Amino acid sequence: MKYIPSILLFFFLLSFSSCSTKTVESELPEPNPPTPVIPEEPTPEKEKMLWFDAEANFERFSKKENITYYLDLAKSTGFNKIVVDVRPVQGDALFKSSYLTPLTDLAGTHIERDWDYLQFFIDEAHKRELKVTVSATIFTAGLPSSKNGMAYRDDTWDGKTCLEYTKDQGLIDIKDDKTKVSAFLNPVLPEVQDFCLNFIKELVTNYNFDGFALDYCRYPGDESDFSEATKIAFEQYIGKQLDRFPDDIFIWNTDGTKRTGTYYKKWWEFRSMVIRNFVERVRTEIKNIKPDIQLEYWAASWIHAIYGQGQNWASTEYDFSKEYSWASPEYKNTGFAGLLDTFLCGTYLTKIFGLNDPESIEYGIARAQRIVHGACKVYGTLYALNHKDNIADVGERVSLELDGTTIYGSCIGFAGYGSVAQKGYINQDDKGVHITGNTDSGYGNAAFYIKLDNGIPDDLTRA
Repeated sequence: MKYIPSILLFFFLLSFSSCSTKTVESELPEPNPPTPVIPEEPTPEKEKMLWFDAEANFERFSKKENITYYLDLAKSTGFNKIVVDVRPVQGDALFKSSYLTPLTDLAGTHIERDWDYLQFFIDEAHKRELKVTVSATIFTAGLPSSKNGMAYRDDTWDGKTCLEYTKDQGLIDIKDDKTKVSAFLNPVLPEVQDFCLNFIKELVTNYNFDGFALDYCRYPGDESDFSEATKIAFEQYIGKQLDRFPDDIFIWNTDGTKRTGTYYKKWWEFRSMVIRNFVERVRTEIKNIKPDIQLEYWAASWIHAIYGQGQNWASTEYDFSKEYSWASPEYKNTGFAGLLDTFLCGTYLTKIFGLNDPESIEYGIARAQRIVHGACKVYGTLYALNHKDNIADVGERVSLELDGTTIYGSCIGFAGYGSVAQKGYINQDDKGVHITGNTDSGYGNAAFYIKLDNGIPDDLTRA
């Protein structure tokens, strides 16, 4: 609309001059015309989100005043977006649902609310101009450790949870495996996918929020699923019948390693394609309901190790088979980054810096950006408890000792904290002093930026 007035003005002048008989002398242009001022486009504010976990805060957020307290704290510390977790791995819901049971019991705590947990979060967040992403676990259905949750209430989900192929016990139902974090439903089953899509569509239809994040939208691990239904689906995928299942996939060695079978690589490809196709269904459904809603997906950054969970969050441009022996050349086709608006990269690591260190946050985010290849946005996510004792707050007074010389200043950037640094690993740039080597913080590549009270001696930057 901002161009309409100038267009109308142009046509008005053109019509007026064509009807006039007056001769107009052309004027010479100014010798040094002023440079037109082009207004700068406002730079969008970066999203800084805080995740409110359902399980960790189940009792704390039984009171509305606790929710508003933490929303105020989030706003005052610079966050502009929150993630509200409304379905933990136990499988019940913290929102009004026709498909899920309300979450009232968790870890021995019983809470009943006569108010809508999610709606209260959304209303209060919007009052504070905080955007809201709603997160839900997808294929989880209960807690094997306590046999609590939807998979244990009745026989509705019998035969629909994952069947594990284990080294010591053979084939067992995941519901009976107390070592597992959740009793996963089998993602290959159409009725399971439809059930999950129903509560996702219900959420998007009934609540007004900015993004929806898929969590635990995966297989539980490489032991699942080896049910007859999955065997049939895999045979259809490869166009062949299996004579020795699951040995055609792999055989457990006594030391816990795998002896690969004929279809080992195609198996991982098939399972990742199941997840990829489900993500596509989710995207189609939620965009049909609310086109502007953002589809997000959380997964661990160590993608090379989670192929057993069917999680290929990379772009289809990235060919895993060139780097990893478990991947087929076609595995790249299962990448679903292009179906997402945002990938939430779980860099839940202790080391912060180290572009060449696979155990560092910096490496995890850089690799995610590389293999996502621009197909969607990539946000790094951190587990704060990994850093509670080793992070200097912005503005905090800090000091570093290098070969007997102590330098003093103030922390001006997020980073790992340590008070003794090795000579030769300290650098200075436009942000401040950057410690790139070992410190006494316990991190191999801890680092932080400080604003110095005084200049730094040159000899301290060289080994």
